[in-house]
Formats: sequence, C-alpha cells, structure tokens
Amino acid sequence: MRITSQLICQAADQLQGFVGLNRKTGRYIVRFSEDSFGMDVADDGIIPVSEFVWVPGPEQTMTLKRDLIRLLLDQNIDERINITEPLRVYMNRRDVPEISAVRSLVRG
Repeated sequence: MRITSQLICQAADQLQGFVGLNRKTGRYIVRFSEDSFGMDVADDGIIPVSEFVWVPGPEQTMTLKRDLIRLLLDQNIDERINITEPLRVYMNRRDVPEISAVRSLVRG
C-alpha cells in the first residue's frame, strides 16, 4: 500500500482522545474523556487529539507537526489513540518536510 499525504492527513483526523497541558508538571497528558483531567488541566486547554497535532501555518494552512505526534507516541497508548500505519510512516520519513494543508470542515 502506498502511503500518500492524503492518507496521512486522514489518519491524523481520526486520532481519538483529548490532550491537556498539566499545569503542575508542564507536560501534555492524554485522556479519553474531557471530564477525566481533574484540576490540573484548565477546561479551556483541553484539545481533541486530532486537532492537537495540527498547528496554524502561513495564510490559511496548517502543519501536521511531528514533534506533537511524538508526544503522543511517547505515551505508549497507540491503539487507544488510534495511531495507524500512515502516521508511523510519516514519523519515520525525515527526508520529507512536514505536511502543510488547508483544512476545512466537511459535513457528512
């Protein structure tokens, strides 16, 4: 199977869970319910994992950041977060730049 940037972007959009910055430790943590963060993460700092990995870029683009995906991989909960093969390929391909894309909400 050939891994394309489209498949990588789709895999990023299918990530599950929520990320919050723990104010006490200064580290990002992943939970699977917004309610499970407790007092250590501000409510307005809870981000869906699928949005956490994208960072606004120039104009209206967003960049899929390898360092943010690495934060998720380092927690060793790949299956629960739904990290799939296209994202693993993306992480291993240092010879290509990070993906930048224009993202929009598509109603189904």
